Amino acid sequence: MTAYGSFPGARPRRLRTTPTMRRMVAETRLHPADLILPAFVREGVSEPVPIQAMPGVVQHTRDTLRKAAAEAVEAGVSGIMLFGVPEDSKKDAAGTAGTDPDGILQVAIRDVRAEVGDELVIMSDLCLDEYTDHGHCGVLDAEGRVDNDATLERYAEMAQVQADAGVHVVGPSGMMDGQVGVVRDALDTIGKEDVAILAYTAKYASAFYGPFREAVGSSLRGDRKTYQQDSANARESMRELALDLDEGADMVMVKPAGPYLDILARVADAVDVPVAAYQISGEYAMIEAAAEKGWIERDKAILESLTGIKRAGAQMILTYWATEVAQRLGRSWSGR
Repeated sequence: MTAYGSFPGARPRRLRTTPTMRRMVAETRLHPADLILPAFVREGVSEPVPIQAMPGVVQHTRDTLRKAAAEAVEAGVSGIMLFGVPEDSKKDAAGTAGTDPDGILQVAIRDVRAEVGDELVIMSDLCLDEYTDHGHCGVLDAEGRVDNDATLERYAEMAQVQADAGVHVVGPSGMMDGQVGVVRDALDTIGKEDVAILAYTAKYASAFYGPFREAVGSSLRGDRKTYQQDSANARESMRELALDLDEGADMVMVKPAGPYLDILARVADAVDVPVAAYQISGEYAMIEAAAEKGWIERDKAILESLTGIKRAGAQMILTYWATEVAQRLGRSWSGR
């Protein structure tokens, strides 16, 4: 007689016999509402500008950004994360275009808010790197190092102009110490208590950001290893998490997603606030490139990568495939 739970009485394959069976017992389900679309809007262009390293992704004009936002709403996507790309002539050492009420990001926020209202959660990248002539996420001191506390003053200004433009959520992404608390105080000071903060809690200095730098026209020289996290460290992320929550973060994020699923799982297990993960440009580019070569099945690989991120604990996933995947899911695409 076979003991309970051992072979041949226990046959897990019984629950894998048909697509419908597999769908019924699936432990993780993707939904359009899980997805957030990162989008770039470029100043001074009349047509969308393709991003070479990210096939299918563009730097939008103001008009095409509005269209992309409307398509995201139609597909059931929950949010859009906006990145501004200013004209090169407007970049300076302090990133002043980032705090100009008429700067490209603030204009884009107003455009999208006018187009979709509250039907899409409008999020904004709160960082200086797109706007500085040196490409760093903050202002530099006399020795060329990123000055943490001087940068926080700039972040406070950015938060206020983005809130005034109508953003629902700000995403301070520069990994400056104290950024969440300073941004929260800045928002509350001008009566924007309802604007939420998505904290870039664990943002690693990653080799997978390369295509993004093309996407935002980065002027970066050097690297960001003095403020973004070292990929060798895990406990450090939990310290960052505790600090962000103490400072008032409403949601927290791990970035990149795929190479840091262990960090994502640890964060998700530790908190009772919503957890996001950002499937970044390099993750996107690798799948698109391998699919273009015929080495992988594109649609299945996309879905598998997103399912893995959700399985690890993300409730929200920022992905450049957000609208496409949401449309497929809406047509009962299972990929199984």
